[in-house]
Amino acid sequence: MADPLSEVISLLRPGTVLSKGISGAGRWGVRYSAFGHPSFCAVLEGACLLAVDGHEQITLEPGDFVLMPATPGFAMSSFEPPATLRKMDPHASASRQQGELRHGRQSGPPDVRLLGGYFVFESPDAALLVSLLPQLVHVRGEVRLSALVQLVGDEARGQRAGRELVLARLAEVLLIEALRSSSGMAAAPGLVRGLADARLAAAIRQMHEKPSQPWTVEQLAGEAALSRSAFFERFSRAVGVAPMEYLVAWRMALAKKLLRGGELALAEVAERVGYSSASTFSTAFSRHVGQPPARYARGA
Repeated sequence: MADPLSEVISLLRPGTVLSKGISGAGRWGVRYSAFGHPSFCAVLEGACLLAVDGHEQITLEPGDFVLMPATPGFAMSSFEPPATLRKMDPHASASRQQGELRHGRQSGPPDVRLLGGYFVFESPDAALLVSLLPQLVHVRGEVRLSALVQLVGDEARGQRAGRELVLARLAEVLLIEALRSSSGMAAAPGLVRGLADARLAAAIRQMHEKPSQPWTVEQLAGEAALSRSAFFERFSRAVGVAPMEYLVAWRMALAKKLLRGGELALAEVAERVGYSSASTFSTAFSRHVGQPPARYARGA
């Protein structure tokens, strides 16, 4: 049986991980511009405020973990922030330099300590795949996740043999663990929330397992044992996109992988991702990717 979440993470190919200790004391506040790369933050001790663009402000507490697959603009601060937030370079909080990044009062014990960082998706199709994930994941009190974060921090600070490979594998596990820890109807719209709904999960797994099948909304609704209208509304609300929009996004992600491989003719790629002809596939691919598949394959 297909595992949609693992398949998406596998195609994203998380690679290099950079992380850094961050602390704050007294009155402090920082503002980061939109970053694009997936970022994460774990609260080691203390508490602070996080305000992500487009989302309600949240309080971060010890043991909390935050993941932003595409990292929009955001601000972090003490509970009484200064009138003006300090503008930060997104790379500054996750450099290879040793030592902790301190905000606010520089002397004395910190009020909050965090491990912040980001990793890089090596897939050239990252933007399309990230659109299937929640924009913001906030997990509280997950012991397994805390242990993984500690491993990432320890490995990032060390210079042991195989460091980059270990970090890449840890990033993959960290992503999956964070996303599945956030599952449930309270999760942000995205693939994870859709998979938490047993009926929707049945349809999503069919899309992943048989992308070549000429699915219709009615057929997918049948897999979910729902009426067409109930399935469409329930899927759109949970996943954040309509069923056929999700299916097309997944087919395009698979098509890009097949085209990069360079082993199949265009007609074979079209058939494997559910299109009746190379011309129909080329039209759909050009519309979603911005260039014809033949040109994409040459440049991959």
